[in-house]
Amino acid sequence: MNFDSIKRVQDVDIKNKKVLVRVDYNVPLKDGKVDNNKRIVATEKTVKYLLDNNCRVVLMAHLGRPKGKVMPEFSLAPVAQEVQRLFGVPVHFAKDCVGPQADKVVESAKNGEIVLLENLRFHPEEEKNDAEFAKQLAKHGEIFVQEAFGTVHRAHASTNAVAQYLPGCIGYLVQKEVEFLGKALNNPARPFAAVIGGAKVSDKIMLLNNLLDKVNVLIIGGGMAYTFLKAKGMEVGKSLLDESKIEEAKQVMDKAQAKGVKMLMPVDFRLAKEFSETAEATDSDTIPADMEALDIGPKTEKLFADEILTCKTIFWNGPMGVFEFPNFAKGSYAIANAMIEATKNGAISIIGGGDSVNVLKKGKIDQKAFSHVSTGGGASMEFVEGKELPGLTALENK
Repeated sequence: MNFDSIKRVQDVDIKNKKVLVRVDYNVPLKDGKVDNNKRIVATEKTVKYLLDNNCRVVLMAHLGRPKGKVMPEFSLAPVAQEVQRLFGVPVHFAKDCVGPQADKVVESAKNGEIVLLENLRFHPEEEKNDAEFAKQLAKHGEIFVQEAFGTVHRAHASTNAVAQYLPGCIGYLVQKEVEFLGKALNNPARPFAAVIGGAKVSDKIMLLNNLLDKVNVLIIGGGMAYTFLKAKGMEVGKSLLDESKIEEAKQVMDKAQAKGVKMLMPVDFRLAKEFSETAEATDSDTIPADMEALDIGPKTEKLFADEILTCKTIFWNGPMGVFEFPNFAKGSYAIANAMIEATKNGAISIIGGGDSVNVLKKGKIDQKAFSHVSTGGGASMEFVEGKELPGLTALENK
């Protein structure tokens, strides 16, 4: 897709306008309050830019999966309080996102103030990308700003259809995502390494095939590694294995060889007798029939880290082991620390959302130590897989 044809918020005349902004405020709540406000903070640059230009800022978002029904536990009302606390301007909360009630709240707000609309997903039309629903949303603005990278892979009314009814552009957060992920894929500083982990090969086959056209080094870890090792003829004991994907794993390895991509896999493991948080970890170069590998071993940590330190661009998606269990988190932390070291040496380090971000949270690792940590798990994956993102394609040539 042609990102150059998508307008940026700073390229549009937004002064004194009513601006409809799609944000990703799908945040955790606890005791009726926002428990983690990082996703709200991530939109700060765009929201403040609009406020500084005397806009009336109308924010729309979803929370949880209410499946088209009004469910009070998924109300965005607590989020409105946090938005007001963060931005320091009046925030008007509309108890619906469309209809007379929403219209009234939007119209009564002044320029330089914020309106937060109630959960979009209280309406089934949102996830159906319904044109009439999108038209009602579009009434709330003169310009549409896409600032929810975490939802651009969804063809929903607030991300896709709404752009048919308003001139649209992307905010600073989405610009940063597109810039880092796009540059890493299309014009990376080399050598370029991708570190791919996670449980299932089936989830990552498209990703791996797309990356093989771009990377110099492919590092495989996590539960998916055992399907590759089995494809190489190694016994993997009780480790996670997808028998139906062995042939596809062989094809990935053949493609890597044909393209001259260096492919690294685990050479030792942390094993356990059972899948348990309290299981003891045993280091081994082989996997006995009665044991399962739950993390990469210390030799593999060094092998992977040494390779990462030779690279100028590193993209990481997916943990190296069952990081939720303390005894099997070391491999994932080793990757994070190697990437931090590479970043200090001038490399571009990109974390591709999802469970990799959860590794950082679990290990209390500072996200600012990396060049870029993606805010969109599924969206960043589909971006790197080379798929069309409906929330961005809707803005092309608009």
